[in-house]
Amino acid sequence: MTVQHGGQVREPVAGLILAGGRARRMGGQDKGLVPLARRAMIEHVLDRIRPQVDEVVISANRNQDVYARYGHRVIEDVLDDYSGPLAGMLSALLVVRQPWLAVVPCDSPLLPGELVERLLSSALAGSAELAVAHDGERLQPVIALLHHSLLTPLRAFVQGGGRKIDTWYAQHRMVTTDLSDHPEAFVNINTPEDHAALERQVLAQPPCRSL
Repeated sequence: MTVQHGGQVREPVAGLILAGGRARRMGGQDKGLVPLARRAMIEHVLDRIRPQVDEVVISANRNQDVYARYGHRVIEDVLDDYSGPLAGMLSALLVVRQPWLAVVPCDSPLLPGELVERLLSSALAGSAELAVAHDGERLQPVIALLHHSLLTPLRAFVQGGGRKIDTWYAQHRMVTTDLSDHPEAFVNINTPEDHAALERQVLAQPPCRSL
């Protein structure tokens, strides 16, 4: 089934914001709630991704009540040991019903407005099960688009102890989406120094407000 979205007809896509990590290099802070240019980080990500998808879910393993205030479904990992992004993806695929799931991290506030469209176009053109962003030099595995049919193999991989995202991706029909024209999309926060640099960059950007 296709839907009308942003003036175009396309397949339905759910959006997943990954906010379930430990953020050890940030002193264990919940990165989605770290202030950036006077707003929580996740607010910037929501502004970017919400207009591009039909539903947003937030993967969070703590502060779920805070994330719920943004008006979107909040899900915990099906595993309770902070098992990484694949666990968040699995948890989302278990609850969303759209045929595609767009995945982005909570600490990339400068995502392009056509991100989902480009990921989906790449996947459809390549008859692929998933599309993964590429910055021109390397894969950016937590910015991706997964088909819902990957639920069963992902569940088997994670329940079998698999955690490495690149290993699991390599087992499926994957295409890369060249986003080298948007290097800002891959700027994120891993250290306090990253935070200071990104804040300067965000403040220099024009405001991006969702409709």
